[in-house]
Amino acid sequence: MGSLQDRYDDAMFDFTRGDCEAAITKLRAILEEDPAFFDAQLSLGGAYYAKGDFNAAIEEGKKAEQLKPHDQLVHTSLSRAYMKSGDKKTAEHHQLQSRIASWKENMTVPGSTAPVGGEGELQMAKPAMPPVPVPQKFPDMPWKKKALPVEPPSSKTPG
Repeated sequence: MGSLQDRYDDAMFDFTRGDCEAAITKLRAILEEDPAFFDAQLSLGGAYYAKGDFNAAIEEGKKAEQLKPHDQLVHTSLSRAYMKSGDKKTAEHHQLQSRIASWKENMTVPGSTAPVGGEGELQMAKPAMPPVPVPQKFPDMPWKKKALPVEPPSSKTPG
């Protein structure tokens, strides 16, 4: 037997080939050995969903939610399983939880690697820039010269 990760990879290979039964069997064996293996727990719910057993997918999704209650993928998986099983209200609840989790995961200030709320976020106000002196005389602006007056056309017609 290989490591848990190798066995998980093998189960996911079966899943991607469409062999949900083999994937479920392998994922269950992994979870018997290590019930806290989050990826295997989440994937087991996904395998049941792909198989069409939405109630089992919800049950396994709830177990994954106990492992990581604020994980975006957990709530996304639960939302789609509840939707397929016909429970729209609970599906919408998990969809909202998924969005909230995604916002929490992306709490970095643009242009930095430190998350909001981390060290150094709040800084003392920097002194204001010194005022720029206004020139006494502005340079000539040739495009703003006065236009020459235009003579009105004469009422006389040549000829």
